[in-house]
Amino acid sequence: MQSSFNGYPDSWYTASSQIPPGRESLNGEATADVCVIGAGYTGLSAALHLKELGHSVIVLEAERVGWGASGRNGGHVGTGQRADQLSLEAWFGQSAAQELWRLGLEAVELVTDLVLKHQIECEFGEANVHFAAKRSHVAELKEEIEHLQTHYNYSNIEGVDKRSLHEVTSGIGFHYAAIDRGARHLHPLKYCLGLAQAVADAGATIFERSKVTSLTQTKGGVGVTTEGGHVNAKKVVIACNGYLDTLFAPIASNIMPINNFIVATEPLDEAVAARLNPLNASLSDSLFVINYWKLSRDRRLIFGGGETYSDKFPDSITDFVRPKLLAIYPELSTTKLDFGWGGTLAITRNRMPDLGVSNGSIFYAQGFSGHGVPTATMAGKLIALAINGGHDDFDLMAGLKTRKFPGGPLLRRPSLIAGMLFYSLRDRLGR
Repeated sequence: MQSSFNGYPDSWYTASSQIPPGRESLNGEATADVCVIGAGYTGLSAALHLKELGHSVIVLEAERVGWGASGRNGGHVGTGQRADQLSLEAWFGQSAAQELWRLGLEAVELVTDLVLKHQIECEFGEANVHFAAKRSHVAELKEEIEHLQTHYNYSNIEGVDKRSLHEVTSGIGFHYAAIDRGARHLHPLKYCLGLAQAVADAGATIFERSKVTSLTQTKGGVGVTTEGGHVNAKKVVIACNGYLDTLFAPIASNIMPINNFIVATEPLDEAVAARLNPLNASLSDSLFVINYWKLSRDRRLIFGGGETYSDKFPDSITDFVRPKLLAIYPELSTTKLDFGWGGTLAITRNRMPDLGVSNGSIFYAQGFSGHGVPTATMAGKLIALAINGGHDDFDLMAGLKTRKFPGGPLLRRPSLIAGMLFYSLRDRLGR
């Protein structure tokens, strides 16, 4: 169990943020047009956009704002969707794939606009470098770059041959790279706390430590019960993602919670930091169990790698992640790891987000599969637009049918573990 920092898991993100005082818990009865469950990117974005559209909003958070994946992730703000465009074309057709690409770009623009509009200081940066971790991945990455340039008129992406990789990193073991200058990166907890402040400034009420225990359909909408109170709302937004648990059974099997882990090094010398990441970009590789990393403003390497599929974390997260970091940067073998933390996210079977509405009154978005900073922020906006009277982009996302994990809550985790271990083995074998 990780230690606690002012109600948050101990991490570099919490240590480097100005954590506001805790908000009140819900006690007694309350009424709102919309009750949002979860104060991460999805819930806060939905609340903010709903307030801008004139709705009264109450946000209920089981822990603290950004306590879940929104405050613990790698901070990458990638373009597109979690699935690549060629796959989207094969699954949904060319027209839908084009619209999904547009939405992915607009999601990055939305994050950028929110940061600027609300003056959120979150170490906002530009560009992502994605590396081919195996020789067999080079052709696929080259094809993706050419496809985006030719069929999507996307000029912000370019390839880097192996002989020039030293210009983008001193890391080893890579065979090719794509630089996407349309991507962004940020400090995820600072961004989430900034969104929460914007929501409060807009007039919505956020209750922390107010875990929702049940939802009840009523004549006027939905009753939302917490351990200490009750909200009567016309509409509800479920924005729990990997922490949904048993709250709403109809969507539980659409996602699988998994755990991912991150470390932060001690501050690096300026020359070392410049060698590791000359572009000050976010970086990632092409392994199925992806490694991802970036530099903090104080020149720490923030490195994410490794997953577990049970409900337990490793005894030592730093020991768990260290071999993955050193496989890329052996020059950091004597560098101290000051922080190690983990968190739960939710994946879907095809890695596309799961959006929808139940009974016309319960809206939800989940399963961002590691692409949550832009996608969850956009999902919240699309839900707000849908509640306000309907929107084609929400309908597009909700129309991407999500295949349930087989076996229900009891059997889906063993089947996931078997599949993940197979792909993890593939990561370690072959070139």
